[in-house]
Amino acid sequence: MLFSPFRACLLASALVLSSLPAALAQAAPDRAHIEEILKGLNRGHSFGQVAVAPDGKRLAWVDYTKEGMEIRVAPLSEPAKSERVTAAAKPADHCTEGELAWAPNAKALAFFSDCGKEGQPDLYLSRLDGSAPRQLTALKGYQEDPAFSPDGSRIAFLYVEGATRASGALAAMKPPSGVIGEDGVEIQRVALAAADAASPAPPVLATPAGLHVYEFDWRPDSKGLAYVAAAPPGENNWWVAKLYTQALDGEPRPILAPAEVPGPLHGLQIAVPRWSPDAQAIAFIGGLMSDQGATGGDVWIVPAAGGAPRNLSQGRPTSAAWVEWESNDHLFVSELAGGNVQLIRYHLQGDRTSAGGQINFGSPIFSIPGSVGDGRMELSLSATADHALFVFHASSFDHPMELYAAKPGTVMTSGLEGVVQLTHANDGVERPWGKPVSLTWKSEKFRVQGWLLEPKDYDPAKKYPLIVFVHGGPAAAVLSRWGGGGGLSAAAFSALGYFVLEPNPRGSYGQGEDFTQANVKDFGYGDLRDILAGVDAAEAKYPIDPGRVGLTGWSYGGFMSMFAVTQTNRFKAAVAGAGIANWQSYYGENSIDQWMTPYFGASVYDDPAVYAKSSAINFIGKVTTPTLVVVGDRDGECPAPQSYEFWHALRDKHVPTQLVVYPNEGHGFADPAHRRDVLERAVEWFARYMPPTS
Repeated sequence: MLFSPFRACLLASALVLSSLPAALAQAAPDRAHIEEILKGLNRGHSFGQVAVAPDGKRLAWVDYTKEGMEIRVAPLSEPAKSERVTAAAKPADHCTEGELAWAPNAKALAFFSDCGKEGQPDLYLSRLDGSAPRQLTALKGYQEDPAFSPDGSRIAFLYVEGATRASGALAAMKPPSGVIGEDGVEIQRVALAAADAASPAPPVLATPAGLHVYEFDWRPDSKGLAYVAAAPPGENNWWVAKLYTQALDGEPRPILAPAEVPGPLHGLQIAVPRWSPDAQAIAFIGGLMSDQGATGGDVWIVPAAGGAPRNLSQGRPTSAAWVEWESNDHLFVSELAGGNVQLIRYHLQGDRTSAGGQINFGSPIFSIPGSVGDGRMELSLSATADHALFVFHASSFDHPMELYAAKPGTVMTSGLEGVVQLTHANDGVERPWGKPVSLTWKSEKFRVQGWLLEPKDYDPAKKYPLIVFVHGGPAAAVLSRWGGGGGLSAAAFSALGYFVLEPNPRGSYGQGEDFTQANVKDFGYGDLRDILAGVDAAEAKYPIDPGRVGLTGWSYGGFMSMFAVTQTNRFKAAVAGAGIANWQSYYGENSIDQWMTPYFGASVYDDPAVYAKSSAINFIGKVTTPTLVVVGDRDGECPAPQSYEFWHALRDKHVPTQLVVYPNEGHGFADPAHRRDVLERAVEWFARYMPPTS
């Protein structure tokens, strides 16, 4: 994310509660110097969604420009010769445009644009023949994820009619009023628009009002859908969603309910449903997932008529995130393997949906130690109709983002050198932070991977401080990626003279389901031991000052920052972003309590002890670490009272602390000024207690 400083506005709106001693406040570093460093972190050009035409002849993508977002289309063989596609009335006009979908015949491109009504996108169709794009819909709400039917006659998309906020739990919650959980509930449904509509029209709502739909896929005959859905409220019930099939003229039929099936999928989460070409089976990703959209697990398959699901990747030491059928017996799968993103081809032999069928895994088509995707879903790729070519954007700590292509069947080497680079928008751009290293270490029975950034202008003869940056989730993973500068930022800390360790401890993706599930009923214990073992490994290899080690993180990383300082005095400063101090009170405060039962084994009302075991507030008397706490006032995932509770306890115990509450922010901050302020405050906090230079 990009960030801009609007300091005067922010100081007028942010609520700051502090017990910070005046002498320490006077020791803050020069903010002008911090600002100068941060300005350089986002150098280079950035791309949004990328989509290759089904016939492989053209490429479309979303460009980020100074004016906003614009759509470019070019011959695949000559991406530099791109032209803008826009619904704007004049070439100089700029709107918010994106979310691309190619027609199956490759002769048209659908996209959302708010050129017609500022702030309200509608669906448009461009024939790419020089004529103006045609507006297909008249929407009043929130929309995303357009997809053509296989016959090209209709475009389906997710739609919340009359929405007051973006769908999902990351956006700021509406201020509470009325009958809670009953009034003003917003439901996301699959909507349909005719691709040949002569004039804008309201969409046809294909799925019922009683189901909140999270993801969908067209049936190959264009007459039905498969989708993952649950009863509203949608922000809470994704964790108990079911897989449905539905004819467009029929009623939904649940074919898989993880809460009701026996075996390893019981009670877990499902995502990315995909029909087989013969419409007889549906593949999906299933596993323990803590966040909607942060997909990881095994590849599963279930008969389209319903039945027992089969795990196609059982025991594989990777985390699959995206799947697409090539043919009835071949699947392409994007997976996370350690610190690398891989594309794998599965060959299914015999009965696909029974345990007797055989599965062969091919060698990786590519394996990239970086961040890879096409901008739609986690690790999703854009493919031609024959799957002879995959297109995506990729970046790493060393390489700015560019567009790339991979061709199955060709000989590939690992890394970005093994795929075809399509664009050169960032040639000559150099990283403004220190050298990245993929670090592995032993922790009990696990081999843990993480990323270490050296300080900018690293001198092995000097001693440096270390900041440990714990990711959210916990079912997620840190990938090597370009950029930084807003919110909590490893790149910024490195550019300012710190070593930065970003570990992927137990509970993370990348080493299979056993590893992802290894922190169940054990939040803050085994994962903290993994993190501390990583600190030991870094200190053994690099000149790190053990007296200047700090800790930070957001969401689950915010919880770990709060909990870790109750378990060890090893950290000399901490910054807890949107954390959780008390799992017992948290259960009744948040908007997404359904995610907790798979991790804790029961609700807090049935087993309060397992929640108390991992609650930082129960060990607060052990804390000596100065801790900065930041949170949004309308955060539904990790509500602000959790941060108040932790800050209040530290203040009562006379531990240096400060709480900053940001107005009108949810779990993911929307205001660039607020994101920038979080980073600046974190930099100042660490510089105050563990300065980059001793």
